Amino acid sequence: MANLQFAPPGAREALIAAAQDRILITDGAFGTEIQNWKLSEADYAGTLALGHDQKGNNDILALTKPEVPESIHRAYFAAGADIAETNTFSANRISQADYGAEGLVQEINWESAAMARRIADEFAAQDGRRRYVAGAIGPTNKTLSLSPDVNDPGYREIDFDYLKDVYREQADALIEGGADFILIETVFDTLNAKAGIMAAQEAADGFGRDVPIMLSMTLTDLSGRNLSGHTVEAFWHAVRHARPVTIGLNCSFGAEQLRPHVKTLSETCDTLIMVYPNAGLPNELGQYDEAPETTAALVRDWAERGQVNVLGGCCGSTPAHIRAIAAAVAPLQPRVIPTPAVRTRLAGLEPFTMA
Repeated sequence: MANLQFAPPGAREALIAAAQDRILITDGAFGTEIQNWKLSEADYAGTLALGHDQKGNNDILALTKPEVPESIHRAYFAAGADIAETNTFSANRISQADYGAEGLVQEINWESAAMARRIADEFAAQDGRRRYVAGAIGPTNKTLSLSPDVNDPGYREIDFDYLKDVYREQADALIEGGADFILIETVFDTLNAKAGIMAAQEAADGFGRDVPIMLSMTLTDLSGRNLSGHTVEAFWHAVRHARPVTIGLNCSFGAEQLRPHVKTLSETCDTLIMVYPNAGLPNELGQYDEAPETTAALVRDWAERGQVNVLGGCCGSTPAHIRAIAAAVAPLQPRVIPTPAVRTRLAGLEPFTMA
């Protein structure tokens, strides 16, 4: 890795101040855009000689074909994004083990964050509007709350301390590379998220500065629960101690299906709400074909109701979706963060508020 590329200071305060003036925009999906390049296995593998088939390892492109993620970052910023998520959703030791690339985790994350930082600063220099880098941390393919063996409910493939260390390795490299925030996204297991929170806080303490956390939950069914069974309000009660600068939802569903759950979060959480839905539901071929104007109209409804502070796109979204969303909400006022009454708020699978 090269020299440290620390982010500018005061990201938490700057983001909150900007979100008081307008609805901010985060970027869209990387997978969709990478697929458009129709890359071969050799493109993914480069000259690393890892011994495993690398096709589909999107994260490793930061090392083997950096022009791909770089062009995608530029397209999203040009479409109006204020926030770039690093292309590091699976850049952790657990996920990269499938490709035999676990030894490259630090380098992948550092290069991805440094790339996003450089491009964000270039766009900021052009118009004076600060752009932000969110170091993206995905959930891995392991779960701390559930057993993968139906015959042994108490069995776990990994434990909390191990997952926390996995996340810490990733968070350290993202911060060194220049990320403003650590985004723990697509949270299907609340306990996994807690391991990520601890890792991000330890990493920030190690660097001696505030690196705000962003949290984004994903729902597994229309009842509004994640895989570990928590409702969106219970999830908030379980993680609010981390003082996340944003909380919200991504993936799983399109904007139409997320409507009631966005409303619940908006009324409950005393921080910024960031939602980036899929471009509708996949068709019978697994493709997302919701038009940018349709997605934009759906999320505009949330904005008109004063429910959101940051909007973007997840699976199937493109720069065209981000451009349409940015245009649709530009005239609208951002959500005003509520000040909830002081109560003891606890969480099992359901929220509990002590009177």
